[in-house]
This record gives sequence, structure tokens and C-alpha cells, in this order.
Amino acid sequence: MSDARLADEEQPRKRAPWGVLALVLLTGLALIRNGSGEFDIGPPQPASAAAADGRMPARATTKAPEPLPFSPAERVRVPAIQVDAPVTQVGLDAEGWVDAPPPENPNLAGWFTGAVSPGEKGTAVVVGHVDNLQGPAVFYGLGSLKKGNHVEILRKDGRTAVFQVYGIQVFEKSSFPGQKVYSSTGAPELRVITCGGGFSRGNGYTGNVVVFARLVSVR
Repeated sequence: MSDARLADEEQPRKRAPWGVLALVLLTGLALIRNGSGEFDIGPPQPASAAAADGRMPARATTKAPEPLPFSPAERVRVPAIQVDAPVTQVGLDAEGWVDAPPPENPNLAGWFTGAVSPGEKGTAVVVGHVDNLQGPAVFYGLGSLKKGNHVEILRKDGRTAVFQVYGIQVFEKSSFPGQKVYSSTGAPELRVITCGGGFSRGNGYTGNVVVFARLVSVR
């Protein structure tokens, strides 16, 4: 993490212009398949029935929690796929793409500081690698999530924002729908993103797996 990021980590960041922002750049370092068969099938991919349908998800019968104030994300937990990982801050790289966490650390996610913090009104974004040269990484199992699963974000202020999944889709990087993925619904939401789709040794993964989730509780 750079000194500049450390210096202002408590301050809200300038919001990203999603209409012009390039899609998330995740290197998707491919597993070196050595013939063992251990990882030959690749990471799980979302079922078509799990797709977000473009409509606002129905609210639960209990009252939705109020949006939280700004606070950096420190940890992400996804119980359904046994994820419990620290979160670092990521921004834009020199070419204007959303950066990714260092690939050499497989159990590390990144919170994009150009968007809201998790739990604020708007759409927060957490990214992570699907694999690295050693094997599966933090979000290897992301595509196997189902509607109703929870994603928990522990914030620096000590509160945990709990989000419920209402859609999981894989989008081709060449036609990534930035407005659909990133735009605000008017409520606190979360997108969790990793690489997915087809794979080739020359070009890596062709798409991004995107989890759509909304804030349902705070503890």
C-alpha cells in the first residue's frame, strides 16, 4: 500500500465515473496445469438461474438497515465458500484500470477506494484473484455462490456490514456492462468480482464473475 493511500485512508474518496471507467482489471494468473488433474476443471461458474435479472431485489419483511457512514473495509468473510480474508485498499493503475491486490498473496482481497465503503449508500466494490501460480486464490469459489448467501465486510469502525446475494453472473471482459454492475441502486449494495468464464494459456480468463448483493444487517 502506498504512503499516499495510508495518509488519507480515513477520508471518503472521489467517486468513480462508472460510465467511463474501464472494467476491473484482474490479471487472472492461470493455474499451471501440470497434468495432475487437481485443478483441470477450473473454478466454478455461476448457474444461469443465479443471474441478477435487472430488477431491484425484493426487500425482506424486516426493515432494511440505514446506510452507514464512511469507514474502510478491513476483512471479507463469505461463509458459504469458506472465505475469511484481509482486505487491502486498491485504486486505479497508471492506465486507468481498477487495480487488483498483489497476486502473490492468495488470501487477500481488495476494496476499490474510488467507490463507497461497504455499507454506505451506493455500490461498494471488492475484488480478488481467482488463482495464482500456486493454485486457487481468495475468490476461487465465488461462482458457486447462490442467491441468499451472505457476504460479510468487517469495517475499520468495528461494525460488520452483512450483504445478501441476489445475483451472480459472468460477463465477458470485452463487453463488460459497467453501468449495470457499478451504478447505484439508491441503497447500500456490494459487488464482489473475480476472473471467470473461458480460459486460454495465451489470454487468461475471458470474463469476470460478479456477485450482486444488498445490505441486510449491521452488527
